[in-house]
Amino acid sequence: MAIKIFIDQGHNPVNPNAGAEGNGLREQDITYSVGVILADLLRQNGNFEVRTSRATPTTQLGTSNSSSLAARVNAANSWGANYFISLHTNASTNSSASGTEAYAYSQASQGFALGEVIVAELSQITGLRDRGVFARPSLYVLRKTYMPAVLVEMGFITNPVDASLMSSEPDLFALGIYNGILAYFGLR
Repeated sequence: MAIKIFIDQGHNPVNPNAGAEGNGLREQDITYSVGVILADLLRQNGNFEVRTSRATPTTQLGTSNSSSLAARVNAANSWGANYFISLHTNASTNSSASGTEAYAYSQASQGFALGEVIVAELSQITGLRDRGVFARPSLYVLRKTYMPAVLVEMGFITNPVDASLMSSEPDLFALGIYNGILAYFGLR
């Protein structure tokens, strides 16, 4: 039986719930691109079934921040996903902040363990610093999903090097996440 992975391409094309911006780039565009490539990689592997939160770059979910988040969670819950992976780019007022990190509901969760492997693989393939995995039970997509969930901050859109890499090589980030998923399930 296939493992059902729901890929949430974080944020909307426009407000409500538009993402961070930096270095002339928009978070929602990067997360959309990486999500499409990641979904394709997973689909090519017979072990996975995949759905994404945004069907097109202009797909708008919800009419407020909360209804946008609820739409993503409800889609994963109603489909019966086995795992939920939310893709994001980080932002900081300090433009030298750099690296990959992830959040899960708790340290004891399967999402935390999945996050550790994804961050390690992303860091290895991109060369960005592994900033670790942190428990964030307050995040809606981590506390309202019925399945293990991880929110991946792929890199800092406010850092010129991270932003350029995410923009020019989304396939590298998709492959890093894919490798993390394979490693987590012992498939590589």
